[in-house]
Order: sequence, then C-alpha cells, then structure tokens
Amino acid sequence: MTHTTSNALATSRLREELAYLKLPSAAWTAAGKGPDGLDLPDVAIIGAGMFGIAAAVALILKGVHNIRLFDSQPPGRSGPWTTYARMPTLRSPKDLPGLSFGIRALTFRAWYEATYSAEAWEALYKIPNAVWQDYLEWIAEAFDLPIEHNAVIRRFSVGPQTVTLQHEDGRSLIARRLVIATGRSGTGGASLPGFIDPGLFPTRAAHSCDPIDFAALAGRRVAVIGAGSSAWDNAATALEHGAAQVTLYARRSYLPQINKARGYIYPGFIEGWHGLAAQEKWAVSAYLDDTPPPPPHETVLRTLAAGGERFTLNFDSRFEAVSEVAGQVQLTLAERTDHADFLIAGTGFRVDLAREPLFDQVAGRVALWRDRFEPTAGSERPHLGLFPWLGAGFELQERGLADGASELNRVHLLNHAASLSFGSIASDIPAISAAAERLALHIVAQLFHEGFSAYQQRLVDWDNEWELEPTPYFHPASGA
Repeated sequence: MTHTTSNALATSRLREELAYLKLPSAAWTAAGKGPDGLDLPDVAIIGAGMFGIAAAVALILKGVHNIRLFDSQPPGRSGPWTTYARMPTLRSPKDLPGLSFGIRALTFRAWYEATYSAEAWEALYKIPNAVWQDYLEWIAEAFDLPIEHNAVIRRFSVGPQTVTLQHEDGRSLIARRLVIATGRSGTGGASLPGFIDPGLFPTRAAHSCDPIDFAALAGRRVAVIGAGSSAWDNAATALEHGAAQVTLYARRSYLPQINKARGYIYPGFIEGWHGLAAQEKWAVSAYLDDTPPPPPHETVLRTLAAGGERFTLNFDSRFEAVSEVAGQVQLTLAERTDHADFLIAGTGFRVDLAREPLFDQVAGRVALWRDRFEPTAGSERPHLGLFPWLGAGFELQERGLADGASELNRVHLLNHAASLSFGSIASDIPAISAAAERLALHIVAQLFHEGFSAYQQRLVDWDNEWELEPTPYFHPASGA
C-alpha cells in the first residue's frame, strides 16, 4: 500500500466519525465451537475484493466481528483492478461514494483528499485503477479485516448448522454462514463461444481476463473477438505494446450508443428490485441483455490513438470457426477467412454454477431461475435461466423445496450471479453499499434467530447497571 502517512490521516478522520456514530457496534454474537472443536466463525467470506471487503465492513459495523476472509490472490491483487482490468481508470464517475455506508469518512473522496489533497481531487478526472485498489486496501486495513491471502478454497459443503470450506492445502474451516464474493468470474468462469477451438489456449489465445504477455505481442497480428469494454481495453493495450495489427470483430452492425445501466442507479431500482414480481425482473433483465452498454468513449479514443492504421474494426462478423492452421489462428467467417498470430476473446463471463468447481458439492441442489420461472413466448433467454434463484438476503435456495426451507440458505451469493434476483447492486460500484447493507441485515437477523435462546438468557442475566444504587430505594435483591 502507498501513501501510508496520508492513510493515517484518513484513518484518524474515520475513527473520529465512527466515534460520533458509536460504530462499530460491540460484538454480540455468541461464541461457539464447531464439530472439529475449534472456535466457530459466524461468517466466512470467499473473496477479499471490493464486495468481500464491503460485506465484511457491513457485518462489523453491526457487531458481527467473528468473521474470516479468504482470497486466492496475494495482497494488492484481489479483484480485477490491478490484474485483468486493462483500462487506466474506472469507468464510473469519480464522485460515487464507494464503500461508504453513509459514513462521510469512508467515501472515496474523503480518503482521496486525505491521501493527496483537496486540490488533487478537483483536478481528478476519473479514478485510476491502482488508486481504487489502494482505497480498498485502506478500508481493509482501517477495519483490521482478517484476510488470508493466497488461500484457495476449492469447494464447500453445507450442513444443518454450519458450512465447511475445503482449502486446497487440505485444511477445513467450519463457519455458521458463508458469503461468496468472487466477482464476475466466480460463478461459471469465462464465456467462450463454441466456434473457438479450446486447443488454441493458452499458446495462441487468451480470454480477456487471463494473464497476457502483451510485450510478446509486439510486431504480431492480434484478433480480438467482442466489442464490449474489455475487448476494446485489450485491443488498446496490445496496440500500445507494439502489435503490428489489431483487428476487433463485432457481431452487431454498429456499436451500442447508450449506457442503460446509468438509467437505473437510483433508490427505486436499488432497493425495490428484489420485491418486483419474477416476470418484471425477467422483462427488465431481458431488455438490458438486448441493450448492452457501449464501450466508454475514452476507451474507443484510446484505441484509435494507439492504433491509427494498425487498428481495424469489423462489424457484422459471423464466425463459423476459429482454430489453429499452419501455426496461425485461422478465423473462418461466413464471408471470408482471416488470419492472426494471437487471439483475445473479449466475450465476457457466464453464470453457470455447474461449471464452477467451488460449487461441486451443491450445484445440483441449487434452485435456478429456470426452476422457478417460465418466461413467456418470445422472452426466453436460456442463459438467464441459469442464474440462481436467491432469497431476500442473497441466500441460495434448494430446487424442489420452498424458499427458506433448506440448509443451503446458509450460503449467500454476493456477486454478478445475483443480478437477476437483485439487479445491479451485487455487480457494480454505484450500489455496493446497498448490497452489503442488505446482506448484513439478513445475516444479523439469521444469527440472532438461530441463537435466540442464548440471547434471551443473556438478557435475563444482564445486571450491568443498577439505576437506583445511589438512591435510598436501592434494592439489589429484587433484581429487575
């Protein structure tokens, strides 16, 4: 982490504001032992990127301190910001509050002004990726989050009272509840069209989320399939590293022009989406599926500036096959055949729990949208039907059982796979506080209900304050 002196100033301001608000709440959950005899965390969180940190902070603010976080990456590499997000800045406006929970000192702006200066904030156009990563790391540090990095959780299983996580080194961890905050790639991985030969990977092809040695592409021909933001980012990066030619293939006949996502970031959609009828959620999701956002104009201009005559954009691209022929990538389209030295698939991510190893032991039980909802004729979207059907606190539900009737509701899915059930709040920066707040409220209630007998007895036993002790009417034998 950088700017440690200024981080101290931001942390001092945060401490002062939290003290005014009497936050975080004191720890209140009952201690317990798991079946293995070890202390039982209330919540385990897989993923210590943006949403994992937000979930942890929201829980701590509500007095749930007994948590553990696991992230597969080393410190500073959690999430996409310093790994495969190849744009120089976030796409979001700089004035979004970030992981703030209504607390001024937690906003990105407050941290940035303390770290750099108020003048630097005024001069800032958009947030550089690495700076956003620094902000997230500061929050984790300020709340002393118990993150175990380089920790790969291979799978989990669910029992009547606990969830068991299996670490790749053979260790097991048992917790009362599990939050899965693994980002866009964490519930199905990269989406690759069937016409691309898997044998191209990794020597002659990569997905846009893969590590790519762009320096090795200098002087080479690069084909990029896809016209979304990440496809353009990778095209620009290849050109900036000296690629001889970059050709971007778009399926549509023109680029999308309006970012519809900007049109539903307000409290109605954020707070009200989950309460919509299933057919209403499906209709809006299908509409958004048909109207994808355009690449940011900054990204397009960056690509054009880097490429000049070395960049080509092909519309109406209809692929039949992409494979290796004579040591080259051969792209067979309906109207012609092209060749390249390397392929980048900017084709996004899929949601399919059956393809995600983490869910191996539960995927066959999880209720999906296709199990609970039948779209009207003409509105079928098979890929949307693979999204999990979630409860009010992002809980998994069980196929064939009523909502809430299964031990699977100990698992909360706080990532892009929640978007059909909750809209964008678990996918994007603008509503991240709302997502984590909703999650924490439900987990708090669930922990309280499960341990109510202990909390009821705690109330009966509580005698910390004898209000009338300094008066002549003090009578300790009476208790209450």
